[in-house]
Amino acid sequence: MMIAHKIALDPTATQAQYFARACGIARFAWNWALAEWQRQYAARKDDPTLPAPSEAALRRQLNAIKRDDFPWMLEVTKAAPQQAIRNLGVAFKRYFDKKAKYPRFKKKGDHDSFRAENGPETFACTGRRLKLPIVGWVRMREGLRFSGQVKSVTVSRVADRWYASVIVEITHHVPERENQAIGGVDLGVKALATLSDGTVFEGPKALRFYLARLKRLSRRLSAKVKGSKNRAKAQAKLARLHARIANIRRDGLHKLTTELVRRFSVLGIEDLNVKGMMANHCLARAVADMGFHEFRRQLEYKAAMCGTQIVVADRWYPSSKTCADCGHVLEVLPLSEREWTCPVCGIVHDRDHNAAINLENLAASLQLRAVSPPLAASSAVTACGEESSDRHFAVPVKLASMKQELNGTLPGYG
Repeated sequence: MMIAHKIALDPTATQAQYFARACGIARFAWNWALAEWQRQYAARKDDPTLPAPSEAALRRQLNAIKRDDFPWMLEVTKAAPQQAIRNLGVAFKRYFDKKAKYPRFKKKGDHDSFRAENGPETFACTGRRLKLPIVGWVRMREGLRFSGQVKSVTVSRVADRWYASVIVEITHHVPERENQAIGGVDLGVKALATLSDGTVFEGPKALRFYLARLKRLSRRLSAKVKGSKNRAKAQAKLARLHARIANIRRDGLHKLTTELVRRFSVLGIEDLNVKGMMANHCLARAVADMGFHEFRRQLEYKAAMCGTQIVVADRWYPSSKTCADCGHVLEVLPLSEREWTCPVCGIVHDRDHNAAINLENLAASLQLRAVSPPLAASSAVTACGEESSDRHFAVPVKLASMKQELNGTLPGYG
């Protein structure tokens, strides 16, 4: 299993300057390769006999011309431009597989990063130190959390801080769970998550807390002269605040998702249309402050590690409008109505708690069908959680894919 540990670095001024140059060269190599890829692809339309562009050919082409055309590339490790072109090849592969958008040109200051190695033997990680080509030993704020074969390292900049994302190959076995609890979780903007057992997680709401300061710093930045040192200082302050908001939100989501996969063996969630929710100008800021997509991403890879099965309800499943006691479905339930009374059985429901209970019932019913003898032979639930093509019943859910090999960051996951 591949897993990543993102560690804050404490570089010297000389090392920080080297990192900035390496990021610039990696960005230039990406943009050069992307432009060349587009040029060769357009030329191939006119002359089909020309070879198709590839990242390997582009790397060889850059190596042949960089000493004469781009001699400043030799100031940093050769891995920075080479790995940037490799990343471009992966981006195009994901685009052709319809898993990502078409690669775009990069600009300075936008996700600055570079691969600082050219194989596992070209760097070392010992204690709280990281050895990189040319730059040498760099101090880290903490030691590597995972033990295993270190495969690669990527140095990136967030605001004015440098980080190293170290990929480690570890041996991991899914533990046998003693707790076989089934639960449901409903996400919302008032409270981040409401569980079927009544537990409510309010969420940090970092953007709401820092909104006034964010507006003030944004106004100060817009008043500064472009290109001045004061504008650079104001921009750095604003970037630090954005990074702080993102870190607080991510920390809250890590704590929540870790508790969920430890508490439940089967968990029912909703397939939220986050893009559609962001189109509502009344809810967009609150939805963005909660981080629903990041919640889903963290929950899926942690569930794969802990052996938790994630049951994703269909996007149109009426979890909030369905009475958890009698099953009656309301025709209309406005978002402003936080409690409602069932007209059939007379039970008063909190909309979020009621939705979580319905998601739990849905997950429990699917779990019973999946383990029943008539359906065991039809592979209704596979090891990866995918629906079978020969399922003999219609269930308004789909099981989330659980990656066999993970490549994600696990801060706060213990």
